[in-house]
Amino acid sequence: MNTVVWMLAGTAIGWAAFALLHFNQERGMLVSLVIGAIGAVVGGKLLAPMFGVELGVPEVFSAGALSYAFASAAVSLFIGEQVHSRFGV
Repeated sequence: MNTVVWMLAGTAIGWAAFALLHFNQERGMLVSLVIGAIGAVVGGKLLAPMFGVELGVPEVFSAGALSYAFASAAVSLFIGEQVHSRFGV
């Protein structure tokens, strides 16, 4: 369940970055949604346990891991925007 919540949070941040901050305007909203979702899953699955946030039982919601998922999705979107603006990729 945590993974689904992380993906939804990442897509929400991707949508906000596209709609409000105008990230990835040239590439489209789908790219923002995908980058946000992937960043959130990486943050929740990889970064949260690395920094000591216990995921506990897989069925139980983890607010600490969600905060890492939010942060990593935002950072992924920022990096994606910077790479696109600098290299055109």
